[in-house]
Amino acid sequence: MELLETFFNWSVFVDALPLMLRGLGVTVMLGVVSIILGLVGGLVLAMLRLYGYAPVRFLARVYIDVLRSIPLLVLLVLIYYALPFVGIRLSSFAAATAALSLVSCAYSAEIFRSGIEAIPRGQFEASASQGMSFFNTMRDIILPQAMRIVMPPMTSNCINVMKDTALASVVAMPDLLKQATQAQALSANPTPLVGAAVMYLLLLLPLVQLVSWIERRNGAGRKSA
Repeated sequence: MELLETFFNWSVFVDALPLMLRGLGVTVMLGVVSIILGLVGGLVLAMLRLYGYAPVRFLARVYIDVLRSIPLLVLLVLIYYALPFVGIRLSSFAAATAALSLVSCAYSAEIFRSGIEAIPRGQFEASASQGMSFFNTMRDIILPQAMRIVMPPMTSNCINVMKDTALASVVAMPDLLKQATQAQALSANPTPLVGAAVMYLLLLLPLVQLVSWIERRNGAGRKSA
């Protein structure tokens, strides 16, 4: 009973719920914005790395390698706490969005690149023989096929971005974890942290199941083909 009273105190959870729901809204907004920016930036970066001029390809590769090597927490702290020394001040939401998007962009670029490179080269040549421009070839032929290939790893990357939003609490952003920590401090009871964990689970579990479903569907499609 002492365990239940400590970690699953219903009255404490009910009192903290409004605060945690506000934090959940901030978390979802941060995750969605970062995912969208990461996907768009990743696609552009992948195209630059594959088809840009040599200096552009080099810079894109450097960006991808560097951003994939820097821990997200370190990047977040640098953006929020170091940039003000050079006159750039960002809100906690903007700093968290920038850090998440920059890292997500690098990972998304590699995922998109692998998907595009998986398309047989003959399809590019066949499109060119039909007089299709490079833009039309990518839009109508290559990218639709590549999207099917990259869907499972890209969805997994989006899940990781959503989980990484918890790091935004270190820059005092009122996300779910920050609000749960505050509620835990006010109540002197860890129940709000347990509630936050359950909310993260309810938020991300459907996405995890979606990844599994997509993988099974793609596997069944390859077998039938």
